[in-house]
Amino acid sequence: MPDVSDHFMVLIPGSMQKEKEKAMVNEMVAKLTTVCWDKCITSTPGSKFSSSESSCLSNCAQRYMDMSIIIMKRFQSMNSMQ
Repeated sequence: MPDVSDHFMVLIPGSMQKEKEKAMVNEMVAKLTTVCWDKCITSTPGSKFSSSESSCLSNCAQRYMDMSIIIMKRFQSMNSMQ
């Protein structure tokens, strides 16, 4: 009969990787929110964003995501070269 601790030793690295990925996503969302809010919301917000604020937030978030993907791909290519 296999040892239960062996089973957990196999599961732990994958579980830790998933938690790291979740933390990275949460950090990215927090950073995106802060950066785009500071850039796009220039006055005290009301009950709705103005059309210019809404457009700015959307564009900012898209650019941030695009750059994150580019950076991630660059790191992946650098790692594969090593």
